[in-house]
Amino acid sequence: MIELFEQNERKADRQSSKGNQLKWENKGVWYKADYTGYEGLSEYLISNFAANAGKKAGEFYTPQQVSTILSRIVSLDSQDPSTGKKSKLRNVLDFACGSGSLLINVRKQFGANGIGQIYGQEKNITTYNLARMNMLLHGVKDSEFQIHHGDSLLNDWNILNEMNPAKKMQFEAVVANPPFSYRWQPKEEMAEDFRFKNYGLAPKSAADFAFLLHGFHFLSDDGTMAIILPHGVLFRGGTEEKIRTKLLKDGNIYAIIGLPANLFFSTGIPVCILVLKKCKKYDDVLIINASEYFEKGKRQNTLLPEHIDRIIETYQYRKEDDKKYSRRVSMEEIEKNGYNLNISRYVSTAPEEEIVDIEEVRQELEKIENDINVAKARHNEFLKELGLNLLP
Repeated sequence: MIELFEQNERKADRQSSKGNQLKWENKGVWYKADYTGYEGLSEYLISNFAANAGKKAGEFYTPQQVSTILSRIVSLDSQDPSTGKKSKLRNVLDFACGSGSLLINVRKQFGANGIGQIYGQEKNITTYNLARMNMLLHGVKDSEFQIHHGDSLLNDWNILNEMNPAKKMQFEAVVANPPFSYRWQPKEEMAEDFRFKNYGLAPKSAADFAFLLHGFHFLSDDGTMAIILPHGVLFRGGTEEKIRTKLLKDGNIYAIIGLPANLFFSTGIPVCILVLKKCKKYDDVLIINASEYFEKGKRQNTLLPEHIDRIIETYQYRKEDDKKYSRRVSMEEIEKNGYNLNISRYVSTAPEEEIVDIEEVRQELEKIENDINVAKARHNEFLKELGLNLLP
C-alpha cells in the first residue's frame, strides 16, 4: 500500500500543478478534486488506492459522487429541504467511517468552521488510523473531530452508551456506508439493547437494519440521516419486514433513492440511499429511481454532476414531474403493497405497454375477413372459367 501511495504521489504531483483542479484516471474511471496540495493529494491517493484495491476498497472508501449525494442531502434543512441549506451543523456522525471521506465531504458542504464536531467510528485499526490521518491532511484540527476504534454493532463507544436519556448523544446529521449484508452473531441479550428493543434484531445473515437502527437511535429530532444499503432491505421478509413496517408506520422513512449498478469498488450490484427523519412533515415517501442515469465506464460507472444535481433537486423540492423518475407514494398505497418498498413497484423505468382497443381490433379483423371473402370469390370465378376446382 505504501509503495502504491508513493507511486501515485509522484503522478499526482505532476497533475496537481495544472491549475486548481486535480484530475486523474484509473482503470477507465475519472476522478476529480477541486483543490490542490495535501488535500488534493490525500483524496487522490485514497481514491486511487481504492480503485486498485477492488472489493477490499468497500471497507474504507465511498466513491466521491455517492458521498456528495449523502452530504448534500444532510446539509439541507431537515423540516423543509425546499428552504435550502443549513448555515451550520451542530455535529455529524458516521458510525462506519472507513477512511473518513464521507465525513470530509459533509464538512466541505459547510466550510472549515461550519460543523461543531465531527464523530466517526471504524472497526478496522488500519482504516481507523487512515481516517485520522485523512482528517488532519484536510485541515481538521484534532479538537474538531473524534474518531473511535470499535465495533458499532456492539456499541462499544462510551459516549454512545449513556443510559440517561437526558445525557444521550444526539447528532444533527448521520451518514453511513456500512458493509452490505454483513453477517453478524448477535447475542440473545442484544434483543433488549436500547437501539433494537422497539424494532427487533436484524437477522444473522444481514446486519443492514442493525446498522440503520444504530445510527437512527442517535439521530436528533431535528436531524437527517442518509445511509447506503442494498436493495434487499426494501423488500425482504421476516424480521426485516417488521422493522421496515414500524419505521414506515412511525413516519420515519422520508425518501428512497435507487442508484445505478456498478458505482462501488466493492460490489457491482445497485444500491439505494435511505433518508430517515424523526421530524417528517409529509405522510408519504418520496421514491426516486435514478438507476438509469449514469455514464458508463469500462469497469466502473460514474454519476456526472447533472445526474447528482437532478437527484438533489428532486429530493429538495419533492418533484414528481417525471413519473418514471420519481413519485410521492402515499402510505395507503404502501400499506396495500404489504409495506414492500421495492422501487420498481412504484417508479418503473420500463416502457409503457401500448393500450389495445379491443373493439378497434375486432373491426379490423372483420374487415380483413371480408376482404378475403371478396378476393376468394373473384378467384373462384377465374377457376370456374378454366374448368378447375373451386376454392372451398
